[in-house]
Amino acid sequence: MTPATATAQTYERPMGWLSKSEAWLDSKGKGAWIAVMILGFIFFWPVGLALLAYMIWSKRMFSKSCGRRGRNHEMRRSGYAAMKSSGNTAFDAYKSETLQRLEQEQEAFEAFLQRLRDAKDKAEFDQFMDDRDRRAREEAEKDEREDA
Repeated sequence: MTPATATAQTYERPMGWLSKSEAWLDSKGKGAWIAVMILGFIFFWPVGLALLAYMIWSKRMFSKSCGRRGRNHEMRRSGYAAMKSSGNTAFDAYKSETLQRLEQEQEAFEAFLQRLRDAKDKAEFDQFMDDRDRRAREEAEKDEREDA
C-alpha cells in the first residue's frame, strides 16, 4: 500500500444507508422527496412528518432542485482553483490577462444590455404616452360631437 492510498483510505468514510438514501433521492429530484414523504404519511405518519420537517429544515422544499447544493459547492471550489497560482509565471500572467480581458468584455456586454433595456423602456413609455394622448383626443372629439 502506497502512502497516497493509505491517506486516501483514512479520509474516506463509508456512506451509511441514510446518506445513500439522501443522495439517491437528491439525484431523482424534488418529486421523489415529496413521493417518499407522502408514502411516509400513508404508512406511518410520524415518518412523513419527520421527512417534511427535514425537507423544510434542509431547504429542499423551497429550492428549485435538490441537487443544487452540490453544484454550488463545486462552482465555489473551481473558482478557488482558478485564482490559485500554478507555479509557472508565464502561464499565471497569461491567465491573469485573459481573466482581465474577459471581465472587461463582460462589463461591456452588461453595459450593452443595459442600453438595450433602457431603449426598450423608452419605446414602451413613448408608446404608452402616444396611446394616452390618442385616447384623450378621441374622447375630446367624442365630447364635441355630443355637444353639437
